[in-house]
Amino acid sequence: LICAMASIVCLGSVVWGHHMFMVGFDSLTGVFFSSITMIIGVPTGIKVFSWLYMLNSCGMRVLDPIIWWLVGFIFLFTVGG
Repeated sequence: LICAMASIVCLGSVVWGHHMFMVGFDSLTGVFFSSITMIIGVPTGIKVFSWLYMLNSCGMRVLDPIIWWLVGFIFLFTVGG
């Protein structure tokens, strides 16, 4: 979980740095937007892990098409935001 939070902060800094490239991006602004990213990222991570826990404990077979659709949705939600 700590590694996931650190990667969210790094990715958030890159994203906010990309959006603020023309304005300027000092270290204090980077810390601010990293904390804002964590406020967004932690509930999202909790949501994704609860979905994965639900899939693990639902007792459905792996070959069911709905499982593949749900795994694809969780993957695209995680990667694409």
